[in-house]
Amino acid sequence: MSEGQFFSETERQGFRPYPKYKDPGVEWLGKIPAHWDVKPFKALLSRNDSGVWGEDFSDDGVIVLRSTEQTVDGEWNIKNPAKRRLTTREASDARLKVGDLVVTKSSGSELHIGKTSIVDTSVSALNCCFSNFMQRLRVAWPNLSRYCWYLLNCPVAREQLVFLSSTTTGLGNLNGSILGSIRVTVAPDNEQQAIAAFLDREIAKIDTLRAKKERLIELLREKRTALITQAVTKGLDPNVPMKYSGVEWLGDVPIAWNLLRLKHIVQFLGGGTPSKDNLEYWQGDIPWVSPKDMKSWIVSDTVDKITEEAVAGSATKVVGPDTVLIVVRSGILNHTIPVALSGSEVALNQDLKALKAQAAVVPEYLAYFIAGMQSPLLFAWRKEGATVESLELDLIANTLIPLPPVSQQRIIVNYLKRETATIDVLTAKINVAIERLKEYRTALISAAVTGKIDVRDEVRW
Repeated sequence: MSEGQFFSETERQGFRPYPKYKDPGVEWLGKIPAHWDVKPFKALLSRNDSGVWGEDFSDDGVIVLRSTEQTVDGEWNIKNPAKRRLTTREASDARLKVGDLVVTKSSGSELHIGKTSIVDTSVSALNCCFSNFMQRLRVAWPNLSRYCWYLLNCPVAREQLVFLSSTTTGLGNLNGSILGSIRVTVAPDNEQQAIAAFLDREIAKIDTLRAKKERLIELLREKRTALITQAVTKGLDPNVPMKYSGVEWLGDVPIAWNLLRLKHIVQFLGGGTPSKDNLEYWQGDIPWVSPKDMKSWIVSDTVDKITEEAVAGSATKVVGPDTVLIVVRSGILNHTIPVALSGSEVALNQDLKALKAQAAVVPEYLAYFIAGMQSPLLFAWRKEGATVESLELDLIANTLIPLPPVSQQRIIVNYLKRETATIDVLTAKINVAIERLKEYRTALISAAVTGKIDVRDEVRW
């Protein structure tokens, strides 16, 4: 959202600017209300210290929160916290209190470096500490900590932190000195409280609306999956005679369909990574597909491209268009199996398998089957005891697939293309609306904490 779009929106909602502004002498900050100041963040703090990690994991240890339990917009997502063995001194010094701000100070992503969460009563009740990849900032006046949380989660602070954390290695690093040195706008205490109260109210409205839209997307995904599952296991005729498949998670299938093991209808091809030391290998025009490229139903373009020499000199394989691609080794296999079709000739990363269909199966039908049967296939294909989430090729190869005649497969594929396209268009529109809400959320926080809008009359104490 551009500045002009934002102020058009705020004017429509009745927000107005302060009556008088001044130039604080910080060019990138712009003008601020005449009675505000610009200070280094350390002027607002009573404590600025690093976390702990202890010796090892322990079921009876102290919960130590990690940066992975912080979201990019400054919330907590604590599901399976680590418990560590700490000394009495470590546990005491790093214990979090209500109002503490906890900052991620090391990350390879600009989205994550500097993300800041505030400790509320539910987090404090965990009697937890924080890890050494995080920094605790304790505000000198606890009742103003939410204002400071909003400050650190707006572009004025985050852009400074991204810039100051930059290194030649690509891994961003912050420390207490950097965090204390960033320049922030400081309103009088009573206005800080008013701004925090205003933002609490308005951001709650935005987040509630966003949550409703995200829930709608979940329902659409569930509908999409159910639609595919029904078509590839039961067909399109609800009155067709059925038979038991012999596979519990498949149940009954149409009586005229064949049940064939996957290894009898596809050829499996693996992948590999050409030498990173030979830079010429990575200056070609053959798309090299890795898990990060598996975000579309058709994969034609990729982040990395390699040469024919790279293919000849490595374990990677080139497959033609209309080949089914699946990820077989990745953390994402905790909850889904990424599946796609190649849209052109592509080479494979070692974390993927290509399923080259024989005459008995339409490639897109097979891709739909895998997409629709995610949950049971994950359970059936997961490799036991692997240190990284992975799928076992032998289990994949011996999976029974219910197959109608090829002509019916094509009819089902065309039906699913049409029906899923409708769902996908609606999903895309909702995603655009969610992105606009996120942009407006960020812009509103920034405008309030930098004095671009006057919210003093918006708060009723």
